[in-house]
Amino acid sequence: MPEGASTEELARRAAAGDGTALELLLAEIRPETVRRCGRFLPCREDAEEAAQDVLLQVARHITGFEGRSRFGTWLYTVVANCCRQKYRELKRRAAEQPAVIEPAHAVDPRTTSVIAGSRVDLLEALDRLEREHPQLVAPLVYRDICRLDYAEAAERAGIPLGTLKSRLHEARKRVRPWLASSA
Repeated sequence: MPEGASTEELARRAAAGDGTALELLLAEIRPETVRRCGRFLPCREDAEEAAQDVLLQVARHITGFEGRSRFGTWLYTVVANCCRQKYRELKRRAAEQPAVIEPAHAVDPRTTSVIAGSRVDLLEALDRLEREHPQLVAPLVYRDICRLDYAEAAERAGIPLGTLKSRLHEARKRVRPWLASSA
């Protein structure tokens, strides 16, 4: 990265059409993108695939970054959307071709990450929430998963702050029992 060029500066330059800045930006954000995808998807290979999708989306849509929020916030939105899409794709594939688990490849529950199940449960809950109450998904994703402050989450969702808080409360109320029943 050129001396003094921050990720924010690279993003602004890339959004303005600077191809070199875009290349530097993609190289800079790749490790963090893989880590962020790993927070959503428990399998490393799935997280890496989703990260590639994120980088592709960033490259294709960087001109849509207007700089109204931090680039990291914009990026996290892309990460959340790509990971949810990857999860749906994996779920659809699994339903179409159920995998046969051979005894030699069976998962040992003593070595399986406890968090892995909770991440899958969260993705399943988000998928269900989107089917039943799509207007509640963005507030939940921006505030509880992306960890944006309320004002920034409201801005990203394109709704007033009071509406965000109301929808977030409703989303949490609906998702909580789904997560509790899967625990």
